[in-house]
Amino acid sequence: MKSIFSVLIFSCYLLAFNPGYGQQKPNIIFILADDLGFGDVGFNGQKLIKTPHIDNLAKQGMQFSNFYAGTTVCAPSRSTLLTGQPSGHTFIRGNLGVLPEGQYPLADSVFTLSEMLKEAGYKTGAFGKWGLGPVGSEGDPIRQGFDHFYGYNCQSLAHRYYPTHLWENTQKVELNAKTSESPEIYAPDLIQEKALAFIEQNKDAPFFLFLPYILPHAELLVPEDSLFFAYKDKFPEQPYLGNDYGPDARGSGYVSQEYPRATFAAMVARLDMYVGQVMQKLEMLGIAENTMVIFTSDNGPHQEGGADPLFFNSGGGLRGFKRDLYEGGVRIPFVVRWPAVVSAGSISNHVGAFWDVFPTFSKLTGVGEFDHIDGLSFLNSLTGRGEQVEHPYLYWEFHEQGGKQAIRQGDWKAIRFNAMDKSNERWELYNLSADPGERNNLAGDQTDRIKQMEQWMNFEHQESSLFPFD
Repeated sequence: MKSIFSVLIFSCYLLAFNPGYGQQKPNIIFILADDLGFGDVGFNGQKLIKTPHIDNLAKQGMQFSNFYAGTTVCAPSRSTLLTGQPSGHTFIRGNLGVLPEGQYPLADSVFTLSEMLKEAGYKTGAFGKWGLGPVGSEGDPIRQGFDHFYGYNCQSLAHRYYPTHLWENTQKVELNAKTSESPEIYAPDLIQEKALAFIEQNKDAPFFLFLPYILPHAELLVPEDSLFFAYKDKFPEQPYLGNDYGPDARGSGYVSQEYPRATFAAMVARLDMYVGQVMQKLEMLGIAENTMVIFTSDNGPHQEGGADPLFFNSGGGLRGFKRDLYEGGVRIPFVVRWPAVVSAGSISNHVGAFWDVFPTFSKLTGVGEFDHIDGLSFLNSLTGRGEQVEHPYLYWEFHEQGGKQAIRQGDWKAIRFNAMDKSNERWELYNLSADPGERNNLAGDQTDRIKQMEQWMNFEHQESSLFPFD
């Protein structure tokens, strides 16, 4: 069984933290887009797709220009978020599927961010894609601190936007859409309805709402509504031939798409619409002032299903995509809106990562500190009070393509390729201040720095029997 951690008296902490703010705990909404690139949003320079609601979050809150995902693919990145541990320490380190449906489960012994907030008195809900343990397993979201879950349990099935079923807690919700030649139920819309209802139902109590949306992850598919027609015929198109819906369709395939670029743009626009609906609901209920809303993405932009991140400059000028440890694979849009505390239109250059969210929330709610957490709270950056503690470096690892490891230390970024075969390893080193696009490899000229980076990598990687690396 998990340890029970005592909760400090919040009101005393909050009055000391901000005497003019009051004693009510803030609601927390964490919006996690799927495979949305650093440059896919307007506030980071997107020119072809309009994201007015997401951009408003940035105008009304704080942008973080140097914030990073947990790693470069879905499940381990989310594991770093929920456990407060980087990819060399966290329990789930790869997209490992299990039968009959789902991914390898988080262990019951892992104390998660959602469990911490639940013990702090929050109502907790997750709506979207889970991918950290099948229904009924110890990794089931209901056993990992969430009172209510609705959406895709398995991230492989979340490749389909018209699935055969979703899950509500432990109940299978049959949709029978995938076997239809003309499916009608767009799953993200159903998930959004449930999420908005959760806000309504918990408006009078502090709540934590986790929104791991699947947009704009492949497949490329949206309803043919005004969002789609706003972009149809706006771009030159190269049709994509995929695995279409019908009786023999694979659950994890990608549909054919005649208008892949217009569809991708409409998917980002739909994500933006969902964000707007969440904010509208908060305003309508009169709770927007005391609700912290975070918007971000789980990793860099994907290239599956006909997606074209180069056309949209999805990386925002950064090199790489999903599955890369270049900046484009791991640096993500990150915005925090909290009108009661965070200054509107502010920008932070603090270098942070997903594993910092856990300690930030634990400090925010007065729960205290945890020995197993590797992250650093960035609450001082949000409030502008006190000195912000900085990481000596950040570390990532990726368990596919021969293994990759990366370290960012100050302006320096080192990447080790073929890390699972040290006899064949290859190094790249970049100065991000002078070379943000990571084009000029300085590894050959900086052997001492490479040796230091290697020592940190070896220290940060803790071998896992479930996800072996060495």
